[in-house]
Amino acid sequence: MPSVHLLDYVAGNIRSLVNAIEKTGYTVEWIRSPADIAKAEKLILPGVGHFGHCLTQFSNGGHLEPIRQHIASGKPFMGICVGLQALFEGSSESPDCAGLGFISGRLRRFDDRDKSVPHIGWNSATTLSSEIAGGEEGHEQCFFGLRSTSKYYYVHSYAAPYEAGVLEKQGWTVATASYGEEKFVGAIGKGNVFATQFHPEKSGVAGLRVIKAFLDGQMWSHIPASEALQAAIPTGLTRRVIACLDVRTNDAGDLVVTKGDQYDVREKDNTNTNSQGSVRNLGKPVDMAKLYYSQGADEIVFLNITSFRNCPLADLPMLEILRRTSETVFVPLTIGGGIRDTTDPQTNHLTSALEVASLYFASGADKVSIGSDAVLAAENYIINNHQPTGTSSIEQISRAYGNQAVVVSVDPRRIYVSSPSSTPHTTIATIHPGPHGEQFCWYQCTIHGGREGRDIDIHQLLTAVEALGAGEILLNCIDRDGSNSGFDLELVRHAKSACRIPVIASSGAGVPAHFVECFAETNADAALGAGMFHRREFTVGQVKRCLVEGGLLVRPVEEEEEEEEEEEEEEGP
Repeated sequence: MPSVHLLDYVAGNIRSLVNAIEKTGYTVEWIRSPADIAKAEKLILPGVGHFGHCLTQFSNGGHLEPIRQHIASGKPFMGICVGLQALFEGSSESPDCAGLGFISGRLRRFDDRDKSVPHIGWNSATTLSSEIAGGEEGHEQCFFGLRSTSKYYYVHSYAAPYEAGVLEKQGWTVATASYGEEKFVGAIGKGNVFATQFHPEKSGVAGLRVIKAFLDGQMWSHIPASEALQAAIPTGLTRRVIACLDVRTNDAGDLVVTKGDQYDVREKDNTNTNSQGSVRNLGKPVDMAKLYYSQGADEIVFLNITSFRNCPLADLPMLEILRRTSETVFVPLTIGGGIRDTTDPQTNHLTSALEVASLYFASGADKVSIGSDAVLAAENYIINNHQPTGTSSIEQISRAYGNQAVVVSVDPRRIYVSSPSSTPHTTIATIHPGPHGEQFCWYQCTIHGGREGRDIDIHQLLTAVEALGAGEILLNCIDRDGSNSGFDLELVRHAKSACRIPVIASSGAGVPAHFVECFAETNADAALGAGMFHRREFTVGQVKRCLVEGGLLVRPVEEEEEEEEEEEEEEGP
């Protein structure tokens, strides 16, 4: 099998990229030292996290000059995410740190006054390829496999602004994306160099196509364009539909997907109210993740709902689930449960949250979800006069992997009050009165799977964890969990007003229309479903069709192409 060299500087989930490369028919050889770069024919530079940290890692490892020489020699080079950013002159993320300088310009942070930052989700990468490559009528010209009908997975806070014609005059072909009013570089290429701001290894079939085109040296290809393809294609960020799998051991010791009402996952014995039934078993985690991927799920979340009672370092079956899932599921994977500083009960050895998270990243996770530990960290932040200590799990992981790798999962419940003045917590006026007709409530944060309430409200928590370095919020709701009555829209709106990072609405979805309602009536960045999918009542595809009928933009599901339908190679311009 042909090979490609990969430079890993320990900056994120590299396993998914290896799996994606192998899926396209290539093998991976690792760059172990700067001298190895000279031996590489094809070189890929992936990256996530902080621009300055990544460039410093390259420099300290002695890799910068060999990378420059590889590119200057004319050998194929591909950069992914920070690997693209490194090609520019610099970034406002690290003003004093110079990039490689192959592309003129500097990166800047997205404006968060009217949208969430980081920019997370599926967006376009659109070129003027037909004009550039002299496309035939009735065909679409594809630059390294990029298609106008496809969406690609982005996760970043800084981007290269796009100004029409500037980079093209320097000989670059540019694929662009838009986030709000800002247009930025989604992919760029010239000669032997190709780079993507998005993660092709996490972009499903569309991303695999891009990787294969680069590895095969197929800069330009064309596909027949239907009338629909030639029509205006909506660009911009799609609405994310996420499938969540609560995973725990059953009474036989096997890991299963389960679901309950307000976190009670045992079957009910209607003949004996004091009897505890067996753990509800809805399927095997790997098989169900593959099913939801095939249906078009934009992300998969695994929540290990028993990990707070165990040492995560001994949780080898969960690590194996991640490894096996990442071999065939090419969308982002999030793992939650037990992401904290932990002491092995056998050896009394203390392992940091960063080390625990690194194990999950190495096994195939793209993001880690922090629950109870985030609540405790927020409490300490408030007690410490809103000053970070630098020691929380959120801070440890975001420093190393970037805030886009850190999700905070919160489990709030409603506390009804007679008036805002009756509590020190931030309240909302609600259209759903309390048991005694109360017109106001606040949302109490809980820990340990909702079993322990804390004296901190959702507004305080979100303000704190954003300051500590969280990049996304998974917003559960104990009151709606298992109810099938729809998302708590008041909670979602309240949470969005408290932070500028993306918020995933969770708990309560029972029918596809609940997703439409959530996106239409709140600014939620994504919405998550569980039981309705696990019980086979509805599919992810049905939810997406309902969203499209409601006028909302979603990522289309693409099928893998048969060998005989591969795109015909074209000469470059």
